Amino acid sequence: MIKILYFASLRERLGIEQELLELPTEATVAGVIDRLVDRHGDQWKKILKDDQVLTAVNLEMCNLQQSVSDNDEVAFFPPVTGG
Repeated sequence: MIKILYFASLRERLGIEQELLELPTEATVAGVIDRLVDRHGDQWKKILKDDQVLTAVNLEMCNLQQSVSDNDEVAFFPPVTGG
């Protein structure tokens, strides 16, 4: 089981702050997104597969090929702007 966190505007758009997800033994962040789309519907595909969405596994920024294991924490958040 992994813990998934959604931050800022993604949390608002998806209407959820966090959830738990069961994964197969071998998984990647891309696989997590696919499972979330299966669970919640196509609206999530448009939001989570946006190239601007940032991901982290266990507090470390990563790409979609990052492996994910049982008890990991996966976070999704929009790009941070500053200035």
